[in-house]
Amino acid sequence: MSAPLPEPRVLADLAAAVAAEAADLVRGHAGVGVAATKSSEVDVVTVADRAAEELIRARLLAARPDDAILGEEGDDQPGTSGVRWIVDPIDGTVNFLYGRPEHAVSIAAEVDGEVVAGVVHGVGADVVYRAHLDPTAPGGGVTTRDGAALAVRGPAPLSQRLLATGFNYSAELRALQATAMTRLLPRIRDIRRGGSCALDLCQVAEGSLDGYVEEGVNLWDHAAGGLIARLAGARVEVRTGVGGRELILAGPGHGFDELLEAVRSAGFLGE
Repeated sequence: MSAPLPEPRVLADLAAAVAAEAADLVRGHAGVGVAATKSSEVDVVTVADRAAEELIRARLLAARPDDAILGEEGDDQPGTSGVRWIVDPIDGTVNFLYGRPEHAVSIAAEVDGEVVAGVVHGVGADVVYRAHLDPTAPGGGVTTRDGAALAVRGPAPLSQRLLATGFNYSAELRALQATAMTRLLPRIRDIRRGGSCALDLCQVAEGSLDGYVEEGVNLWDHAAGGLIARLAGARVEVRTGVGGRELILAGPGHGFDELLEAVRSAGFLGE
């Protein structure tokens, strides 16, 4: 007989403990250089990325040896338990490389293909966002920042919404994104470019942003942050962007349709 699946809260506890240890490791690597590049010469990997992912994999498998792991910097680890961990050891590597604080360790847990727990540990600010599903809780789960409950910002007209975005490492896609942004910018309060998908989603969750849109993200970028945002009252959708890559759009459930229309009319979507 197979072992029963763990409660989401238990998975969130494990993710939080491992992310905290990884965040300490990342801080200890401040000032390291580029170890490799990926999709382009500006898409970098540092020694800290690799060391943090090795630590995370080791700790998760020590606690739960039958689980699967999908990580940004390593090979996929198959599993048999029904649980898969989705790991980004440093989301915001370029920020880390430049000594900027906006970078985070992101760890999410899927059970049978559904994300049920997630932790985003902001390394620079040493802040911990976490969430887990709980059918007995209002909204179907619990989402917090350093233990305090999160909720999205209240309704606001589109012209008074502060949005975040990001730009891809591909020069061709950046040009498309920049063109779309010039069309959207006159319709909103302003735009921010934080450099970490995971933290941008958490800021939607806590109400310090009214929305976030970016093409070229991967599952490890948004798995944990997306759950944190959804359980705080955001709507999070994955669509196809104008460049043909995965695009994520997040914003409070109230007013989301207006945000979606603005993003579509500005030319962000490839639909």
